[in-house]
Amino acid sequence: MGITSFIGEFEYSVDTKGRVNIPAKFRKALPESSEDTFVVTRGSTQNIVAYSLTEWMKKEDEYIALSTLNPTHRNFIRIQTRHATTCKCDSQGRIAIPQRLLSFANIDHNVLIIGMLSEIEIWDPNTFKTFEQSDFQLSKDDYLQVANYMSEHGKKQN
Repeated sequence: MGITSFIGEFEYSVDTKGRVNIPAKFRKALPESSEDTFVVTRGSTQNIVAYSLTEWMKKEDEYIALSTLNPTHRNFIRIQTRHATTCKCDSQGRIAIPQRLLSFANIDHNVLIIGMLSEIEIWDPNTFKTFEQSDFQLSKDDYLQVANYMSEHGKKQN
C-alpha cells in the first residue's frame, strides 16, 4: 500500500508463545520498506506500542536528535530503546511479543489492538477499560480546542 495508516479496534488472543495476530488490515497498510516487520516497545501508559519498521526508523531519528547529556532525554531514550524488539510477521500474520512486555502491559490472554494512525497500541482489554473510564476522557472544551487547533494547523499547510 505504501502509506501507513492504522485505524480501527480489534480483539484477539495471545497464544502460549506470546504470539499476537496483527489484523490483516494493518498488515496491508505496512509500507513495503518495513518488510512485514514491526518494532514493539513499552507505551506511555500500561500498554505496548508497535511501529512499522519504517516508522521506527523515524522515531530513531527523533531519539538521536535528543541530547544524551540531558538526564531526562537520556532516560527517555533508554526507556524507549531498552524495551524495543523487532518482530517479523510469521506466515499467519502473528508477531511474537516478549514476555517482559506482555507482563508490563498486564496482558495474559486477550488483547485489544487499536490503530493510532502511525502506530498500533496493544492493550489488556480490562486495563484499557480502566484507563478509558478515567484518563482517556475529553471534556467538550478540550475536544473543541483540539478540533480548532487541527483546523488552524491544516489551513497553514494548505
